[in-house]
Amino acid sequence: MSDFERESMECDVVIVGAGPAGLSAAIRLKQLDADLNVVVLEKGSEVGAHILSGAVLDPSGLTALMPDWKERGAPITVPVKDDRFLMLGPAGSIRIPNFPMPPLMKNHGNYIVSMGNVCRWMAEQAEAMGVEIFPGMACSELVYGENGEVKGVVAGEFGKNPDGTPGDAYEPGMELHGKYVFLSEGVRGSLSKQVIAKYDLSKDAEPQKYGLGMKEIWEIDPANHKEGQVTHTMGWPLGKNAGGGSFMYHAENNQVFIGFVVHLNYQNPHLFPYMEFQQFKTHPEIAKVLEGGKRVAYGARAISEGGWQSVPKLTFPGGALLGCSAGFVNVPRIKGNHNAMHSGRMAADAAFAAIQDGRSGDELSAYETSVRDGVIAKDLKRVQNVKPLWSKFGLMASLVLGGIDMWAANLLGVNPFGSMKHGKSDAEATGKASDHAPIDYPKPDGVLSFDRLTNVSFSATNHEESQPAHLQLTDAEIPIGTNLPEYAEPAQRYCPAGVYEVVREEDGSNPRFQINFQNCVHCKTCDIKDPSQNITWVTPQGGDGPNYPNM
Repeated sequence: MSDFERESMECDVVIVGAGPAGLSAAIRLKQLDADLNVVVLEKGSEVGAHILSGAVLDPSGLTALMPDWKERGAPITVPVKDDRFLMLGPAGSIRIPNFPMPPLMKNHGNYIVSMGNVCRWMAEQAEAMGVEIFPGMACSELVYGENGEVKGVVAGEFGKNPDGTPGDAYEPGMELHGKYVFLSEGVRGSLSKQVIAKYDLSKDAEPQKYGLGMKEIWEIDPANHKEGQVTHTMGWPLGKNAGGGSFMYHAENNQVFIGFVVHLNYQNPHLFPYMEFQQFKTHPEIAKVLEGGKRVAYGARAISEGGWQSVPKLTFPGGALLGCSAGFVNVPRIKGNHNAMHSGRMAADAAFAAIQDGRSGDELSAYETSVRDGVIAKDLKRVQNVKPLWSKFGLMASLVLGGIDMWAANLLGVNPFGSMKHGKSDAEATGKASDHAPIDYPKPDGVLSFDRLTNVSFSATNHEESQPAHLQLTDAEIPIGTNLPEYAEPAQRYCPAGVYEVVREEDGSNPRFQINFQNCVHCKTCDIKDPSQNITWVTPQGGDGPNYPNM
């Protein structure tokens, strides 16, 4: 805590994060009572600047919130017309037929969208209703009340020196207090992580599991463009090295959204997720679509993949976890935005009822009940074993066993495999370098595949260099003393932005660990995958980070 005196502002509800969950909560609160004082704090330079998602949107969450979203002009205009699943080999592919798949896997009625633009539009709707939205306001601390409840956050702290001391232009920020505080920071949010630990919210849940999602937007030759086509692939180039797969969505304006997800429970520390993505684009099935096109944007983000078993307790004294801060992604569908919106609406309903009753600072148990007994639970329970089956038995067996489990859950409401456990965290799953063979990746060709630093320039990432590094080491000796000899220091490879380097003298001696935090795209992979759990991601000053235009 800072010794500086901070001004404070009293609100009814403080919402951290202007993503689909936070904005849904804000809109719903104003629908229920236009006089409620609702504040949304967003660390990005503008709403949408830090939003990255595939995305094929299931509109059910938005429809429940705003049934007239079409009439309001939502940027949701490209319906899915063609749904394809491919199994890739090194040079060819096999199409997996759609008919054996459970109904939940079909994309009929869904839309290809930029979630960044959807959130920008949602913010306009919220502001028109009187919600106060403050972009560029990173929330650096939680504020606790006399009884240990969360009563607010510190936002807008600027001007620290690299060593963390206040600089000449230091601004201590403001405390925003609320009757309730909603944390909707996305995956592995820094405040959410603190709250989960402080109140032991995950004690009855399995460890959360994660994937690293990397995405590029391409403008392609109109002859190769098929608006509304959705393609998902599995198999090559990952093979047995890791779980994961890809997506390619044909959006409007001759653009395709192309992405690659690597499950972070991989064992081989030599694996280089970013290079797997770049290699994937050279597959004939993908290259023929991108031929003659150009990449116009790049970004990366962790994805919560633990599913129903990994959802922590959602409420704590004074607030609640919303959206991906809780982990509501349906892994086989690769969709979580609809559940994020549902969770925002449910949390708002619970907070409104509590405020009407004159309550504040307590636990919103009605929100927990709504999630555990409602549409989110129904969506996640029937797919809960897909991820652990894949982790335990591999891709091919999980396709069969996961399909059986999902069909049974869909038809009978019962998962024949029960509720399987995940076991190890993704960090603990990392194996020793000596037990795994290094992987040789093709050099990027500059046409279909690109080096990391070139691609990071397409994320418009920027951090003020004079501030403290927002990637903090618990022990500065571990990267070279432990991670390098035991794990070949995997931070050099798992980071999709080239933040971490092992730098040596010309003769290869004197290795040192270098953190280029200016490159960080806020994916949080380091906070998740570091085998020594030695890296903590905290918020940089507000407005810093990527500036995604259309993700």
